[in-house]
Amino acid sequence: METRIDRIKKQLHAASFKLTPQREATVRVLLEHEEDHLSAEDVFLLVKDKAPEIGLATVYRTLELLTELKIVDKINFGDGVARYDLRQEGAAHFHHHLVCIECGAVDEIQEDLLEDVEQVVEKRWNFLVKDHRLTFHGICWRCNDRGSVEE
Repeated sequence: METRIDRIKKQLHAASFKLTPQREATVRVLLEHEEDHLSAEDVFLLVKDKAPEIGLATVYRTLELLTELKIVDKINFGDGVARYDLRQEGAAHFHHHLVCIECGAVDEIQEDLLEDVEQVVEKRWNFLVKDHRLTFHGICWRCNDRGSVEE
């Protein structure tokens, strides 16, 4: 985790920002809960455990800064709640998600499934693609397994 924090610190410095203790506490929470797709409120409650003096506004500002610097991606799964997801190091694009409409589970697909689609979009519409997001909504393997057992 420390090497990842060092790299994030360098990214901040490259953009003329510092890794303040408040920002570091927020980054540590995101790293510790990387699989959880936390909302700003979730991050705030976890940060408060580490640093009780940090306010919600500081956490919001930190998450927005990390989003601007493409360290974190801000995502919405259609439930009206913005969630924050650390961008995989070295990834050219945002990863994809599978959202279960039964239990609400969110699984990730790290593989870039849209390279061919990007090329078609760039060629046909003369549109330079910088990033993309793909979210599938359906029934996860866990709910499928429960359904097949119940039948």
